[in-house]
Amino acid sequence: MEAHIKKNEDHSKGKRVFADRERTNILRKGEQSLILFLLKKVPNWISPNIMTGIGMFGSLLVFTAFILAHFYNRNYLLIGILGFGINWLGDSLDGRLAYYREIPRKWYGFALDIIMDWLSIILIGFGYYFYAEGLTQIFAFLFVVLYGWSMIISQLRYKITGHYQIDSGHLGPTELRVIISLILISETLFEGSITYFAVAVVALLLTINIKDTFKLLKAGDAKDREEKA
Repeated sequence: MEAHIKKNEDHSKGKRVFADRERTNILRKGEQSLILFLLKKVPNWISPNIMTGIGMFGSLLVFTAFILAHFYNRNYLLIGILGFGINWLGDSLDGRLAYYREIPRKWYGFALDIIMDWLSIILIGFGYYFYAEGLTQIFAFLFVVLYGWSMIISQLRYKITGHYQIDSGHLGPTELRVIISLILISETLFEGSITYFAVAVVALLLTINIKDTFKLLKAGDAKDREEKA
């Protein structure tokens, strides 16, 4: 009986923790279960803001990995995988920690999350810019621009529909971290392969953004007609 009550309490708390956003990414079930597990282990002295700082440190580590790989050895790219793991930890747990402890600051957290995500993408893109050679540096610029475009779409979607969604279909920030981590491994094994993957990632982001833009415009048109009715 007690176990059943505790299970219901955990389920209820889990719903509250993730209530502010809709997730559709492939890894969401396992990811959310892991987040709930980790939230219970976070020491009381670690605040949501500290978690945000941890996430930024992870992004800085990815940037550093690219710089070290450029000046010394491409095997340093593997440090970037650790960086993505740390970034996921901080970025995934900061807002969830606030909801878990029932101390959320919805708009403060929303603004901080967007700004930190943007700075993280700039760091990662800038790092790849240093590592890339010649004309292939353009893909670092395109990656930052296209990811920024996807962020704008998510904010406009929130404004129009009232639903905050950071995923595009089955692809979300977590999946992107996994993909880039696999690309870093590939580059350490096969030098130059990162360029081909960069082309593929840019093409994927472009395709997704165009698709999501049309969906957004359709939602905006429906909202206009609803307000005029």
